[in-house]
Amino acid sequence: MLNNIKFISADEAVKVVKSGDHIHLSSVASAPKVLIDALMRRGDAGELKDVRIHHLHTEGGAPYTDAKYEGIFFHQAFFVGGNVRKSVQAGYADYIPIFLSETQKLYRSGVLPCNVAMIQVSPPDKHGFVSLGTSVDATLAAIECAEHVIAVVNKNVPRAWGDAMIPTSMIDYFVECDGLLEPAHFTAPDEIESAIGKNCAELIEDGACLQMGIGAIPNAVLAQLGNHKNLGIHTEMFADGVLPLVEKGIINGANKVIDKGKMVSTFLMGSQTCYDFIDDNPMVRMMDVAYTNDPFIIAKNPRVTAINSALQVDITGQVCADSLGTKFFSGVGGQVDFIYGASLSERGKAIIAMPSVTNKGISKIAPVLTSGAGVVTTRNHIHWFVTEYGAVNLYGKSLQERAKLIISIAHPEHREELDKAAFERFGPHYHFVG
Repeated sequence: MLNNIKFISADEAVKVVKSGDHIHLSSVASAPKVLIDALMRRGDAGELKDVRIHHLHTEGGAPYTDAKYEGIFFHQAFFVGGNVRKSVQAGYADYIPIFLSETQKLYRSGVLPCNVAMIQVSPPDKHGFVSLGTSVDATLAAIECAEHVIAVVNKNVPRAWGDAMIPTSMIDYFVECDGLLEPAHFTAPDEIESAIGKNCAELIEDGACLQMGIGAIPNAVLAQLGNHKNLGIHTEMFADGVLPLVEKGIINGANKVIDKGKMVSTFLMGSQTCYDFIDDNPMVRMMDVAYTNDPFIIAKNPRVTAINSALQVDITGQVCADSLGTKFFSGVGGQVDFIYGASLSERGKAIIAMPSVTNKGISKIAPVLTSGAGVVTTRNHIHWFVTEYGAVNLYGKSLQERAKLIISIAHPEHREELDKAAFERFGPHYHFVG
């Protein structure tokens, strides 16, 4: 099938971009670097202005957010990753607050135009299909809605199944480049993260269907699941931490009601080993984010256990996960999608897990959220809350009851101060609760 495709250079392909266009880039590991570089050359030549760039988190560089491109490129992220964080905080780039489940809806509803979709795909098979590999998310919607679709055909893109498979007829321009996909690097869990992982793992039942976010805490949780049975995966993303559990048969999807025996995800973020794992693997379904993150689809499986992190939690259970005060640090992502989906699932558990203090010893549990901090998960949504000091269930608890529970797993050095703040907030009756 490669013989039937006419390849052009990246510089020729990006000539379809016009001033004022909106561009979607495939996400995370699959950002099409060769096209980004070619687009920057057009920017350097003064050929473009007011081009808007959208994507979820990407690994690798994001040169279009550089201050020198002000007025030429303007990035409006669906999630603030580390490579664009400083630019967003400085105002050279921006963030669109959006549930991950609805990122695709921005395109399909026409709220956000998509003039050009720039993607990476696997080489076509004998039937004329290519795979989006590690990045389906909102990329499939962008492809459907774009005026022009430019695909980098890359032998290193895994041939993932599910919604990742698209016909070459959906693509207008083909560029060949076999660069490695961007790997994500995670540090090993420290003592505190390992303790949080243990506390979370104790809440996970045999037969649970798991969703976990990004980072050391999810890896610490997975490391504690070696004696579990019949776990499933329905998530927005997974990384290397699941692979040993698949090899041991612990993750097998046997207890799932939908997608039985399958691992369902919408993007990947890990090492090359993780990317290789999904290549031509019928156990893995890489699906549209409208499917993976729909709370009502999530809830169809029993015992959905969703574990997500936070930057700060107040004593009533309000969860800030996207900003440090007024400075945006990440985004809403799929936290609310899965917290709600897990809470609707039969015997499901929605868990927020975080260290009790920052690296500087400041309590991450606060009487009130820092001024400007955004509430991602509301006090109405939160159920289980976990730190290295334990796990408490806030569901059905009153404000005063939950304050006592939250404070009970704060860092010991901060409990007295938090308890005093709760007394001042709720009055003298507070000490008689619980």
